[in-house]
Order: sequence, then structure tokens, then C-alpha cells
Amino acid sequence: MLRNRSHYFLLAIALSVFMAGCGVRLDMHDQPRYRAYKKSGWYSDGLASRQAPDGTVARGFLKEDKAFYTGKIDNPDPNAQAQTTTDASGNTIVTSFPNAIDEFPIPVTKELVKRGEERYNIYCMVCHGPVGAGDGMIVRRGFTPPPTYHDDRLRRAPVGHFFDVITNGWGRMNGYAASIPAADRWAIVAYIRALQVSQNPEEIIKMNSNTSTSAARTDVPATTSNSNGGAR
Repeated sequence: MLRNRSHYFLLAIALSVFMAGCGVRLDMHDQPRYRAYKKSGWYSDGLASRQAPDGTVARGFLKEDKAFYTGKIDNPDPNAQAQTTTDASGNTIVTSFPNAIDEFPIPVTKELVKRGEERYNIYCMVCHGPVGAGDGMIVRRGFTPPPTYHDDRLRRAPVGHFFDVITNGWGRMNGYAASIPAADRWAIVAYIRALQVSQNPEEIIKMNSNTSTSAARTDVPATTSNSNGGAR
């Protein structure tokens, strides 16, 4: 009997120690805290989550390469205004291209042009037509035709202009920055140049690539697809 009582006593002590330890552990796990985006009386703005400081850029989104991501020179003049006119179809036509870069910021390869053809066929051909003459399917059904890529003005336009228009839109055309990655936009520009050369073989088209600084780029896609961001 005494032995059994001692066993029960030791078991009770062990159980008490265990429960006490569990109580401390629960206290550590359930300590006061705020859930994300909940209200708080601690901070003057009433928010538990702290706001990122002004100018904070998410990792991987700094986009230091201005030429690649904007089609503009490194220090563009914010006051420079593009000269425009209106054609017979009511399109707003750009006649000058301030701050736009003249050379591709990535190497122009066969693979890049092929990628551009695929993207162009998805996004651009419906308005700009199969060869960029502005006679796409919706134009044939009554939509205002965009300018042809094959007039002197756009044949001599810098590549940065086409990239900027695909990115931000122009006139009746919406921007495609949310739909087409920057690398694919450059692929489309390369294909537009190829179309211009194909329709005007006697013309010398600027189609340079800055291989000294861009040959190592790995974000240019090599898969297949198609595009809808033409340039005005």
C-alpha cells in the first residue's frame, strides 16, 4: 500500500510539473500580438502594420536599366515635348521623338525576332495588320486604322519610340505594360523593324543592338507566343 501511495504521489508531482511547463509554453505562444492590417491604438495612424518608407522598392523591382525598361535615355529632359499632328483618319501623329533611345538595349537575334512575331500576332496584328500596314481585322470592320509602319516617319523613328508607345499607349491605343513584359515589348519592336525592312528592302533601317552591355541578359524569353501593342 505504501509503495502504491508513493507511486501516486510521484505521478501527481510529475503531472503538476508538466502542467506548469505547459502553462509557460502556452503563455509564450499566445502572447499579445497584432494581426496584419488590424487597428492599433499604439501608433498615431491607428494601424498595427508599419508603412514602408517613401521610396521603398521591392527586391528585384529597382529597374535601374532605364533604356531597357522605358526606352528612354538615362537623363531624359522632362520638359521636352513631342511634336504632333493629326492625319486624315484622325490619328494623332508624332513627328519628333525626344528622349527616345536609338539602339536596342538587348542583342537583336533570330530568336528575339521570332518571339516578337509571336507576340505581335497575339496583341498587335488585330489592329496593325499582318505586315504593319494598319489594315488589321478590326480595322476592316470599321475601327479607325492606325498609321502604317511603312511611311518615312516611322521607318526613321527611334526604337525607343515604339517601346514607349507599346508600354504607355498613344491616341486610341491603350498601353500594354500590364500585359506584355519589357523583354517581350523589345521583341515586338525588333519584329516591327523586320516588317519595315521586309516591305522596304531598299531602305536602310537602324536595327542596332548594344551587345557590349546587354549580351549577358537572361530575362529575354525564348518561348513562343504573339502581340497587340503597335506604335503610333
